[in-house]
Amino acid sequence: MLLIYNLGLRVYYILIFIFSAFNKKAKLWIKGRQQIIYANPHESIWFHFASLGEFEQGRPVLEQIRNLHPKSKIVITFFSPSGYEVRKNTPLADAVYYLPLDTAKNAREFVTAINPTLVIFTKYEYWYHFFNELHQRDIPLYIISGIFRPKQVFFKWYGGLHRKILSFVRHFFVQDERSKQLLRSIKLTNVTVSGDTRFDRVWANARQPKILPEIQEFIGGQKTFIAGSTWPADEQLVAKLVTLYPGCKFIFAPHEISEEKINSLISLLPENSAVRYTQLTTHHSPLTTQTLIIDNIGMLSSLYQYGDIAYIGGGFGAGIHNTLEAAAFGLPVIFGPNYAKFKEAKDLVELCAGFSVANEDELKNLVAALVDDDAYCRNAGTKAREYVTENIGATGVIVEYIEKALSY
Repeated sequence: MLLIYNLGLRVYYILIFIFSAFNKKAKLWIKGRQQIIYANPHESIWFHFASLGEFEQGRPVLEQIRNLHPKSKIVITFFSPSGYEVRKNTPLADAVYYLPLDTAKNAREFVTAINPTLVIFTKYEYWYHFFNELHQRDIPLYIISGIFRPKQVFFKWYGGLHRKILSFVRHFFVQDERSKQLLRSIKLTNVTVSGDTRFDRVWANARQPKILPEIQEFIGGQKTFIAGSTWPADEQLVAKLVTLYPGCKFIFAPHEISEEKINSLISLLPENSAVRYTQLTTHHSPLTTQTLIIDNIGMLSSLYQYGDIAYIGGGFGAGIHNTLEAAAFGLPVIFGPNYAKFKEAKDLVELCAGFSVANEDELKNLVAALVDDDAYCRNAGTKAREYVTENIGATGVIVEYIEKALSY
């Protein structure tokens, strides 16, 4: 199985290399790994995040560990360009790298170079050679905000290699009891149900959001619909609402902000109804423009404080993006049908604080109910915020355990 694993990784690298000729993300993935020059920090604490979402998820633990160990060097790695390119200059780290391809040689050289005394991976990404190298050197590896499902390879008859990868983990901090029981079913008992650190992150953000005066001016006191992390399939639906609600403001924060994507979104909207954020004050009067398109990165988590209803993108593709950021501000959240893998989305639906729509008619009917009935909208938003507050605290559980383990 290890031979197949190694061959699979090499095939994956070759495919990415081929795609890099015409795909920007693939090009960054290849280029970033070719240019790695490690600055040896002597000893370090290593955090790995698959992408930007996992960085924000694990950030509360990162911040606390950094505060508790101010003399330790912090090394961060990302697998995806969408995480690395946005956070490569984060002040929370002394060094930020792309994670090298998972080969025995790369794992040995990388671990030697950064010399970690503690390693924390957030939610997922399980790499045989890196985990094995850490295990062989007796370097503690923790998984935080982990979540497991029965259909994952770890729990299949052919998942022996992947179960071995899990055996290299010192301790798992998982989001729910089901994950704990699944790990127990494969004889892994080093598990704590801590919850999801994203709740701590979004709650901290909601308590002290970045104030955006230009957004306040744009809204002008009108009811506001915020569509966050949207993809084309989401935008085709939400754009239909703009004409239906001329008295409302709409803010789109697309998942991708290339010129092509932004122009495609603008083409879906009524003529002259939209302005890009970068042109908000110089080319348009914010009070007379109905739709704002955010064409930069990093604002979405603060935008929700100005909204009344949120639509979260991704539900017509691989899966929805972060619903908790909006929920923490007390907004009812709407998303597409592909949310089965997201516990928080299922919880919000069960509470009638989140709503899934499968087509244009369902979206129109739901938004009509939320816009026309203020009490219904407020009640859904209150339930969303309460759900977040009831689930904070995972960071404290994780950090307390790790600190005790380090003191022995």
